[in-house]
Amino acid sequence: MSRIGRLPVPVPKGVEVTQSEHRVAVKGPKGLLEMAIHPDMVVKVEEGNVLVERPDDQPRHRALHGMTRAMIANMVTGVTAGFQKKLEIQGVGYTAELRTGRLLLKLGFTHQILFVPPTGVVIVVPKPTQIEISGTDCALVGEVAAIVRGFKVPEPYKGKGIRYVGEYVERKAGKTGKK
Repeated sequence: MSRIGRLPVPVPKGVEVTQSEHRVAVKGPKGLLEMAIHPDMVVKVEEGNVLVERPDDQPRHRALHGMTRAMIANMVTGVTAGFQKKLEIQGVGYTAELRTGRLLLKLGFTHQILFVPPTGVVIVVPKPTQIEISGTDCALVGEVAAIVRGFKVPEPYKGKGIRYVGEYVERKAGKTGKK
C-alpha cells in the first residue's frame, strides 16, 4: 500500500470537505477549491479525516493513490494557511513594481515585461528587488512563480536574474585572457 496514500488527511475546524461523483470540494476561510478525481479512486470523508482508497495494486492505481491524497492535503492546506513563493531579483537596474494589480519587470531588455497574474494569485512587491506570490492553489502559485522566474533565469557567470529566495546558483569562471 502507498505510504503516502494510506495516511488520512486531517480536516481542521472551519474546513468543509464534500465529495460527489468524481469531484472533491474543500471550503475554508481562504476560499473554495475543487478537483476532479480519477474514477477508480474512492474518497471517503469521515470523523474529521479524508481517506483515499484504491481498487487494487496495479502500478497505475498505486501512483494515483498517493497523488490523489497529496492533492487533497494541499487543498486543505491552501484553504487554511495558503501557499507562498518568494523571489528575489539580482542585477544592476533590475526592478519589479506593481501597477494596477499587474507586475511590471525591468530586466535589462529593450522593453519592460508586464505580467498579469491569474485569478486566485496575489503578487506583492515589498521591495523593488523582491516578489512575493501567494494563493490557495499550490500548483497555480508554483506555476506563476516559475513563469516569473523564467523571464530572466539566473545566469551562471554573474548570477544576474530572478531566483527563488535561498536558491543557490552555481557560478562558473569567466574567460581568462591568454597573454
